[in-house]
Amino acid sequence: MAWYSQTWTWFDGAWHEGNPGLVGPRSHALWQASSVFDGGRYFDGVAPDIELHAARVNRSAVALGLQATVTPEFIVEKMYEGVKKFAPGTAIYVKPMYWGEADGPSTIMPDPDSTQFALCLFEAAMPQPSSGFSVTKGLYRRPTYETAPTDSKAGCLYPNNARILKAAKDAGFDNALVLDMLGHVAETGTSNIFLAKDGVVKTPVPNGTFLNGITRQRVIKLLRGSGVPVEECSLRYEEFETADEIFISGNYSKCMPVTRIDNRTLQPGPLFRKARELYMDFAHTKAKAA
Repeated sequence: MAWYSQTWTWFDGAWHEGNPGLVGPRSHALWQASSVFDGGRYFDGVAPDIELHAARVNRSAVALGLQATVTPEFIVEKMYEGVKKFAPGTAIYVKPMYWGEADGPSTIMPDPDSTQFALCLFEAAMPQPSSGFSVTKGLYRRPTYETAPTDSKAGCLYPNNARILKAAKDAGFDNALVLDMLGHVAETGTSNIFLAKDGVVKTPVPNGTFLNGITRQRVIKLLRGSGVPVEECSLRYEEFETADEIFISGNYSKCMPVTRIDNRTLQPGPLFRKARELYMDFAHTKAKAA
């Protein structure tokens, strides 16, 4: 049996503990991958930008041909209800999900009227920036909007990320910088990416090959608001190889430093520290006040 951290899932009007069986062998999502999700965080009594994550999962559902059957406000309300089932101080991953249950026309399409919704909350410690991680060039690339539903946070996109990560780990690295089909850096296998060079922060411009992350947008806004120049532009891998700093943003760990790219060691720098401090200050003050 698989081991799961403490988990509570709201489905069909009730909370269920553990890992309840919600799909079966005839469920469209199980064999045709008609599923979307989003990821929020609840930690230290705050859930920064949770309403934006709730809204995005609804957009993802529609993009995949499903129906958004609950409102973002409902998702947020249920999240605050669910976190009370955990011990105070528990860091929680917040995962609203939609999936197709029944086949639609020609079997390949899901029946949108069969859309199911669940809100899964599970214990997940917040990674600490002291750990950092290493990266290399990804073996595989991000698809374009013409070849995959890159405008959604769809489950079908993640096996490609998994093989990118496996290749990186097999080569002795924690993660990889993933290129788009034109050879520009898009993101890592798990998060959005930034570099700092000569006091300027740069990050790949959203071009339809990766999600313009909610935490990414927040970090950019906070850095610019503090006077740090941030450029969204096309970036080649070679620019990361010569960067002063590299760091990531993502919902799971928020801001984390890259401490090695290929054979070059990096130190967490002042712009990474500023980005993380600004984000955590936002999370614990402005987000809580909201």
